[in-house]
Amino acid sequence: MAKRRLLFPLEDRSLISDLRAGDLINIDGWILCARDATHRKILKSIQEGCFHLDLKNQLIYYVGPTPAPPGKIIGSCGPTTAKRMDEYLEEFLKHGIIATMGKGKRSLSIRDLHRKYQAIYLITFGGAGAYLSQFVKKVEIIAWQDLGPEALFRIQVKDFPAIVGIDTLGQDFYELSSAV
Repeated sequence: MAKRRLLFPLEDRSLISDLRAGDLINIDGWILCARDATHRKILKSIQEGCFHLDLKNQLIYYVGPTPAPPGKIIGSCGPTTAKRMDEYLEEFLKHGIIATMGKGKRSLSIRDLHRKYQAIYLITFGGAGAYLSQFVKKVEIIAWQDLGPEALFRIQVKDFPAIVGIDTLGQDFYELSSAV
């Protein structure tokens, strides 16, 4: 199976329409990074009308990296369990997010949201944060630096590895792989 390459933010939403659960992906470009506390702050800021970052066609990676060791851009940056962000997902999809990335299975209702909003969920490798850090080329804090690893930031990545976990049809890699 050939790996597909996605450049974020996507210029064209149709680029993900033919991806299927289980497809291997390499990610390039800039991806947003946020965890629980930041999701709450983003949604509150949107409700208050003071959030001005364009979320359209962006990927949010559920990650809270460790501090960068001397001479490194970022510390270990392995994925957080995606299910913890499920309660926020629909609002983010309504505001243009096209992809999320984390680890672990998500619920049936989340699969339905991916179908409804034509979005994808990507899985990357839990327990391999040090390995994943080699694909990060730049880090920029966007907001809430006081939250430390839970701040809103973005990373520039090259060849960042992932698997399509849920596709735009709502097919789930975990369901498909358990049927084999």
